[in-house]
Amino acid sequence: MSYHSLGVRTTNVTTGNACLEIINDGTSTVKLLELTITMAATTASTFGIGRPAAKGITPTSPVVLAPEDSSVPDSLVKAALAWGTGPTIPAKFFKRTSLPATVGAGRVIAFPKGISIPVGGTLIIWNLSATGVSDIDFVVSV
Repeated sequence: MSYHSLGVRTTNVTTGNACLEIINDGTSTVKLLELTITMAATTASTFGIGRPAAKGITPTSPVVLAPEDSSVPDSLVKAALAWGTGPTIPAKFFKRTSLPATVGAGRVIAFPKGISIPVGGTLIIWNLSATGVSDIDFVVSV
């Protein structure tokens, strides 16, 4: 097992849209272990994490996660901030979080046993309200 991480700054702040999709294009299930959301703008914001009803189509410039051990090759897990067609709202959310309109306000969300992302599957962070630009960092086990 190896750990891979990525930090991104969101661009989609529109309510009822995904602001981040974690995409498993690998050959085995990965697990989301930790997620941190930190406000980079003075906008009160509410986010939810879940499995989309339909994953995003044609992600724009997806970024491959970085292995935390430099001797481990890159994985096929990617993150996208924009799509030709965005992912759709989850039927339910694993977690929801509301953050105040304060730059630097944030929340660390840990999943001790990990949330599984199957091969070909995704997890998304959904804007449950109009959100401010935020920094999102996350760690997966591969």
